[in-house]
Amino acid sequence: MNSTFFSMPAHRSTRRSAHRPVRRSTRRSVAAAAVALAAGPAALLLAAPAHATGDGGGTAGAAVLRTDLGVSLLNKTVNVPLTASLNEVKAPGNAEKTALTVRLDGVEQDNPVSVLRADVATAKATADAHKAEGHVNVAHARVHVPGLPLLSLVEVEKVTSKALCEAGKRPVAQSNVLGAVTVLGRKVTLSAGGPTRVEVPAVGEVTLDLSKTHTTSRTAAATALELKVSVNPLKLNVAEVDGTVTLAAATCESPKAPAAQEPPKEEPKGEPTAPAAPDVQPQTAAGRNLAETGGSSATPYLAGGAALLLAAGGGALAVTKRRRSRDGA
Repeated sequence: MNSTFFSMPAHRSTRRSAHRPVRRSTRRSVAAAAVALAAGPAALLLAAPAHATGDGGGTAGAAVLRTDLGVSLLNKTVNVPLTASLNEVKAPGNAEKTALTVRLDGVEQDNPVSVLRADVATAKATADAHKAEGHVNVAHARVHVPGLPLLSLVEVEKVTSKALCEAGKRPVAQSNVLGAVTVLGRKVTLSAGGPTRVEVPAVGEVTLDLSKTHTTSRTAAATALELKVSVNPLKLNVAEVDGTVTLAAATCESPKAPAAQEPPKEEPKGEPTAPAAPDVQPQTAAGRNLAETGGSSATPYLAGGAALLLAAGGGALAVTKRRRSRDGA
């Protein structure tokens, strides 16, 4: 009697200790199923595509006048360079001057040489992340070179140049020469089909290119007038003047276009699927469109997690019943 009384608790203690690993294992399975179910939709969100965007501002420039001339002197075997510019700006910037004078040693008795005078001479350049633009406007301008103080190299009534570069668009270059043009005292008719050559005896010759424009996929350049000069005044200690004169020049370069971004994908609309009953086989998504079943891209994770939870719950229920039946016995 006594031995039986003391052996029973020992046997029950052994059975309880044997069931504890099973219960712990069941809890771990349920926890693992819950983690897998929670990780499914989160993994989908983290897998969304990433887009990189960059910005790069454009550039622009404008100049009313540029000279690149070589001046040869009579009493010296030297060539004095005449490189000057008027109202030359780079974006962003503005300039407005109507006169340009230079001083060359040994030329015109060392007096300042008036290279350009105009009633209007403006240059403007702007640039940002969306567009870049250069613009020049010149009205009633007279250009001189050393050795010809009373005779204008060229006179124009009005010239304009514009270069526009917008992100993602084809650049545009425009130049216009309006009104009469006079070269070395002679009125000339300019032709858009090619250069115009003007020759004056005992003075020299000038070749003019009218309204030169050039564009690429990202750049544009416009010049109203470009003159190739070769004159020999033989006055004021000047033997010869050679080089180029550019009137009303504008340039630009397009900003970098922003990187294209794909529109966000919309998830199919529908009510969330209820968990399946224990005695019902879960449906698979094979061979069906998710939109037809009313599911979403997270449906496989939900179905798998539900199955794991049901299996774990059923196992725990069976173990509990078995333990109760043995305890009753």
